[in-house]
Parts: sequence; structure tokens; C-alpha cells
Amino acid sequence: MVNDQANAADLKFNTQEFAPFNYSENKKVGGPAADIIRRICTDIKASCTMTSLPWRRAQDEVKSGKANALFVIGWNQERANWLHFSPPILNTEYGFFINTQAMSGVGKVEDFDGKKIGTFGPSNTSRSLDKLSESLLRNIRIDMTPDDVAAFKKLGSNRLDAVYSNREAGRAIIRNHKIENMDYAVTHKKLKYYIGFSKQYTNEALVNQFNEQFIKLHQQGVIQNILDPYKMEASELD
Repeated sequence: MVNDQANAADLKFNTQEFAPFNYSENKKVGGPAADIIRRICTDIKASCTMTSLPWRRAQDEVKSGKANALFVIGWNQERANWLHFSPPILNTEYGFFINTQAMSGVGKVEDFDGKKIGTFGPSNTSRSLDKLSESLLRNIRIDMTPDDVAAFKKLGSNRLDAVYSNREAGRAIIRNHKIENMDYAVTHKKLKYYIGFSKQYTNEALVNQFNEQFIKLHQQGVIQNILDPYKMEASELD
């Protein structure tokens, strides 16, 4: 279990394979958030490690104290009950991908009512789609898959009408798996991604130090400089 007293300057971060945000590269975790974390840990002289795991296990380790933090994550109230959130790191959005050979003429969220929609879950993404099914899209059929790739492959073989996904993650899957005739069609919601630190198992003073250094780097333009090679946009500070 993480000892937040004896190892006050140690932080263990868990993540998942979620390109282009987080991914394994040459046996280490890569991506924009990993680059930001490494820079901050160097600046505050904290010893930080990062591990990529299946998402459920990544979360369970932080909940049980085997790790301190998760990235990248969207904000929701359930998470806020047990995690301290960093300032927002970067901007992204959720929306709908379509197979362009099977569907056309969509321009708004309501066009997907009555359709079979794939999504990765359980996750923040699937919860967002669940909320849509309770309001605008009461007649959709949700097909939840254990990873994003499975949903996009189903869409490619016309077993789904659309996939609800993070925009950048979906585009990376299409590119990396060479899935043809697929396009991001409709934006549903804008969101921000964060780092979340266990309230129970992480030294709060160290979390504050980490977040203060993030704010300093953001104000200096360093965070945007780190994000530029990934073609991503830093969020405004809350």
C-alpha cells in the first residue's frame, strides 16, 4: 500500500492504453499527460512512476492505495468524492463516428435516435451516452464494449450504426488500425481532462505542490508547448 507519510515525495500514477492521450512506448508510458507529469515531478523533486493497466485495475489500485493517481480522466461527481483533481490539462470532446458507406446526412445529435450505438464502458464516455439516452436519444440501443477498438471494428463491419467516443481517441484508432470509410460526424459535448489523486492515500501537501507547479507552468506557456507536438490545446485554468 502507498505510504503517504514515509514516502511523501513519491507518487505512483496509473493510466490505460488510450492513444493519443496515454500509451505504452518503448516500455514506458508516453503521451501529453505523461510528459506534463514528468516535467512537474522533476521540478518539484518528486519520485514519480507511471504504469499502464486495464482501466478497471488501474482504478482499483488507486482506490486500494497501491497507487496514488489516475490520468487522464474527465470530471464527475462520483470521482470527485474520492479524488483530488488537478487543474484542467487539455480540451477534448465526445461525439459520434459513422461508417460513411452506410450512413450520411447526419448533422445533429438527434439524427442518431433509434440507432444502435457502440461505446467503451463502463466509463465516463458510456455514462455520457447513458444520459443522452435518458433525454434526446430515448430510442437508441447501446452496445457497450470492453475497449474502444472493438466498437470501431463493429462499426467498420456495419454491426453498429455509430460509435460514441472521444474525438481524438477515435481518430487514433481509425488511423492505427487502418479502418476505412469512417469519419467523425457530430460533436455532442466539449470536456476537459484532468489528473485525479486519491484523497485517502496521497499526501495533500504534495498534491497542492504538484498543482501549484502545473499552474506556474501553464502561466508561463510551458504546458501548451508540451501539448503542441500532439496538436492538442491546453485548457484555460478554472
